[in-house]
Amino acid sequence: MDFLKRSLLCAISVSALLLSNGCSVKKMAMNQIGDALSGGGTVFSGDEDPELVRDALPFSLKLMESVLEGTPEHVGLLTSLTSGFTQYGYGFLQLEADEIEDEDYDKAVAIRERSLKFYLRAYAYGLRGLEASYRGFGEQFEEDREKALDRLKKKDVELLYWTGLSLGAAVSISLDNPELVSKLALVESIMEKCLELDPEFDSGSIHSFFITYEMSRLNGVGDPIERATYHFEEANRLSGGHMVSIYVAYAESVLVEQQDKEAFIELLEKALSVDVDARPDWRLTNELYKRRAKWLLTRLDWLFL
Repeated sequence: MDFLKRSLLCAISVSALLLSNGCSVKKMAMNQIGDALSGGGTVFSGDEDPELVRDALPFSLKLMESVLEGTPEHVGLLTSLTSGFTQYGYGFLQLEADEIEDEDYDKAVAIRERSLKFYLRAYAYGLRGLEASYRGFGEQFEEDREKALDRLKKKDVELLYWTGLSLGAAVSISLDNPELVSKLALVESIMEKCLELDPEFDSGSIHSFFITYEMSRLNGVGDPIERATYHFEEANRLSGGHMVSIYVAYAESVLVEQQDKEAFIELLEKALSVDVDARPDWRLTNELYKRRAKWLLTRLDWLFL
């Protein structure tokens, strides 16, 4: 069954359930709908048309939020909402803001403010999901984050990863907000825990995060470029060289820092040569990062002296 048909049936089912008086039956059905929606497969991630997904994804996110009201501790739904709002905020808002900033600064600022709201909404859903699995997690996380994180297991890594990534994204575009910047230590703790529990998660996605993070980590041990390069090599190995975001992250964070223009161009051209059909489930993300790579290649005079 394709996603739109499934979403329509779910919407009809939700409407019917709202009129039902059988609370236990309704809750069971809501959980089943939640399972169906949170297991969305590759309908979005495998699409080759980013604009189509951009238009369709908000409906899916709002539908999941509607179902969540009837089953507020559904960890699958909370995970999907955490990842969905994070990915939408970056792939369809923040990237656009970067691209238009030179021509329309005010609009770029407005788009970033919207993406920040998406990241914070995602983070809130992530904490709710962790709280649903581990009672008292939220309060304990504020008081002793290491002790709280020690309760988690490998099965929690997906939700934990998106929770940390959403907060990290919020911090990255809020460097003038001391309250958010102070939460960078939480991001580091979360992502370090993910790496500890499952270093091969999602074909190297955690390593991909650290490519960029190592270049700005405070009080890091050793050479940040060596650490970032290690994570780049691990992510590239685990992804089989088919993840475009890895090349883009290394080019933006390390090669710009080194002012190695030749290597920068070479790596982005390699990113553009990645066959998006080699990993159909990554097609959408790869298309978005190819767009980023093309844009970066137009910025050489800004990035290199």
